Amino acid sequence: MIRVGVLSDTHLPDTGEALAFLLDLAERHFQGVEAILHAGDVVAPGVLAAFAPTPVYAVRGNMDPAMHDFPQKRLLKIAGIRIGLIHGWGPREGLVERVRNEFRNLPLDCLVFGHSHVPMCHRESGLLLFNPGSAVDRRGMPYESVGLLEIEDGTISAQIVPLEQVK
Repeated sequence: MIRVGVLSDTHLPDTGEALAFLLDLAERHFQGVEAILHAGDVVAPGVLAAFAPTPVYAVRGNMDPAMHDFPQKRLLKIAGIRIGLIHGWGPREGLVERVRNEFRNLPLDCLVFGHSHVPMCHRESGLLLFNPGSAVDRRGMPYESVGLLEIEDGTISAQIVPLEQVK
């Protein structure tokens, strides 16, 4: 089985505190993953060094600096599974349709996106739609969250990983 860590909308500054947060996240929730996907709004790309030596594949979100070398979208193939990675834009309503349209002519098994800070994990017409939520800004959700993808025998599954339960 191959495991892939997923996060989005971290909005973290380039500080020691932010780096420590991501190091802890890597140790607690992403230990043993083959790769990490970041669906945009990294804000300070240097903090992704916390995940080294694990490869990180990131895309640019609306809060990311334009000069950084993150593409707007990516198509990845991991263990034969085709994964689209994009941040998203605009209001929550219609977000899934907008990000799906960006990959409309490409066969995907999974579409990973962010922007809304709302966790999502479900299938539509065989496509796994996955938004890990935000690890730092719940925006009305009951908890901050990240995600895990698992690939085994040519199939992909996913889970939302809550980071903090409301007391």
